[in-house]
Amino acid sequence: MRRKYVPDLTRQMSICEANYARVNKLMPDLEHQDAREFSISSQEQQSAVRIEVMERFTYTTTLRVSQSSAATPWLDAPTLLVRLYHDAGMAEVIHTERRQFSGAYSYPNHQMFQPDEKAQLNHYLGEWLSHCLRYGQHHEPIYLAYPAS
Repeated sequence: MRRKYVPDLTRQMSICEANYARVNKLMPDLEHQDAREFSISSQEQQSAVRIEVMERFTYTTTLRVSQSSAATPWLDAPTLLVRLYHDAGMAEVIHTERRQFSGAYSYPNHQMFQPDEKAQLNHYLGEWLSHCLRYGQHHEPIYLAYPAS
């Protein structure tokens, strides 16, 4: 007999809380900033991760998180729509450019979705944000102040 998949809600919540903290470190001025881009360079390739505010409400903000890379134009990284829940302090992937996700899927299913796809995407988002925190370079304009003459 096949066991039904039961999401680990405690683990899911901790991943979403950690992702919320990561987003706030990357965009500490989130309520005023509409977008931020990070360059990530390695010996093999250069890529950019862009975090863009799509909508703002009192208790939620929706972000689009995307990556572009010149090294692999044939393989697009997924664009994630992430909902920030400010009252709960959580960030959750709600949609990709391809489809919206349910919390769990029965398995096997007609579309062959994995039972824990949403959990995998939230974990992937955490890895992406952590990589930006560790290796990302944000280039802000520099304003020089000249002494009054």
